[in-house]
Amino acid sequence: MFTASDKLKGISRRDLLRLTGQFGITSTLIAAGGLTGTVTFARLAEAANSTYKKRFATKPKVTWKFGAAGFNARNLLIERAGCLQFVNDLEERTDGAIRIEFIGSNQICGQLNCVKKTQQGIVDLYAASTQNSAGGAPYLNVLDYAYMFPSRASQYYFLYHPGSQKVLRDPLRKRHGIHFLFSHAELRGIQLGLKWKDKPLVKSVKDIAGTKNRVTGTQLGRIAMKLMNLNPTPIAWEETLDGLKQGLIDGAETWAAAVAYANMSPVVAQSVNLAFFCGTEHTAMSARKFDALPGELQDAVMESAYLTQVHVQAANEASLVNTVGFSEPQLPNTLFAKHGVRVAMLTDAARREAEEMCSPEFVPGPWEKWRERLNKWSGGLDTYKFIYDIAREIPKDTLAENVEPRRWWKSA
Repeated sequence: MFTASDKLKGISRRDLLRLTGQFGITSTLIAAGGLTGTVTFARLAEAANSTYKKRFATKPKVTWKFGAAGFNARNLLIERAGCLQFVNDLEERTDGAIRIEFIGSNQICGQLNCVKKTQQGIVDLYAASTQNSAGGAPYLNVLDYAYMFPSRASQYYFLYHPGSQKVLRDPLRKRHGIHFLFSHAELRGIQLGLKWKDKPLVKSVKDIAGTKNRVTGTQLGRIAMKLMNLNPTPIAWEETLDGLKQGLIDGAETWAAAVAYANMSPVVAQSVNLAFFCGTEHTAMSARKFDALPGELQDAVMESAYLTQVHVQAANEASLVNTVGFSEPQLPNTLFAKHGVRVAMLTDAARREAEEMCSPEFVPGPWEKWRERLNKWSGGLDTYKFIYDIAREIPKDTLAENVEPRRWWKSA
C-alpha cells in the first residue's frame, strides 16, 4: 500500500533546501502538497517553479507570516491539519491580494509559544494544538472538560455549530485577541512507551493507574489525569519523543495522528483510546490583523477557513485509517502497523468507567474553580453544559465524515 509518508521519500533534505532557497518555503510546500504519487526532485522543482510564478504574478495588498509550529509538507500528509490548503486557497481566492509566508518545522515558533508570538505581532497566523496554546490563551481550556465530547463527529459538529461562535470564538477574540479559523479533531488518549510492548493490551484505565504521563499546557487535562491516577507530568511537545525514548515517562497524553506525524511511532507500544478530552490542532490568527482587512478580504478569509475545515474533516478521517493505522483491525503498511503500535480501542463500558472517575458530570468538585472562571470569561454561559449539550445533538454513532458542514458565522 502506498502511504502519504512515502510521497516525499525521494526528496532529500538537501534537495528541499535547494528548492526552498530558489522558490521560497511556501511555494515549495504548496507544490509538494499538490503532487500525487512518489515525488521526484524534477517533478517537485517544476511544480515549485509553477507555483512561485502564479503566487508572485501580482503584488499583494497584505503579506502575513504563518507560524506553523512543527508542521511541514511531510508531516501534514499524516496529520491533515489543513495549513497549506488554507494558504493555497486564500491566495487563489483573493487573486494574490493576500500572500502568506508559511514558516513551519519550529523555525519561528513552537507548540507552546505560537499563540504568544501571534499576540505579540511576530507572526500573523499560527497552527498548534489548542491545549498547548492554552498557556498563552487560557480561555482555550474551555474545550478541555473531560468527556464533554463523545466522539470526533461531535467535535466537528461543534466546530460548525453557531454555538461555537458564542462559547468559543467570540470570547477567545475578546479576551485574547485571537480569531479562531479551523481545526482538526481527535480525542486524546495515553500513548504508552516500549516497556508496554510485551504487556497485555490495556483494557481499562485501571490497567495504567500510577503510570507517569506527559501532559500538555492545558490545566483541565491535568485535572482529569489526576482523577484517573495518571500522574500528569508537564513536558514540552518537542521534548516528549526523548522522554519516551529514555523512559523518563511511561506514556504521553496525546492523540494518534500526533504520534505518527511527530515520528513517535517507533517508541510507542500501545495507543490507548481513552478519548477523554479534545485533541484539536487548530489554525488561528491575530484578530487585529483580521479586523484591519477590508470586508471582501475578511469574507475571503472566512470562506477559505470553511473550505479548509471541510477538507480537514474528510482528509484526517481517511488518514487515521490509511496512513496512521488507528483502527481495529489495523491496515498493513500503516505507520502503526510498521512499528508495532497496538491500538487499545477500549469498550464503551471501559470508557464509561473512566468517565465516571473524572468528568464534571460525575465528579464536579475538582472542576468548579476553572468552570467558574471560564463561565465568567464567556460572559456568563455555563460553558461545560453549553458545549456538552451541542455535542449530543447528533447520534453517538454518527461517523465524523458524515457530519454536515455549516458556515458557523452565518448559521442560524
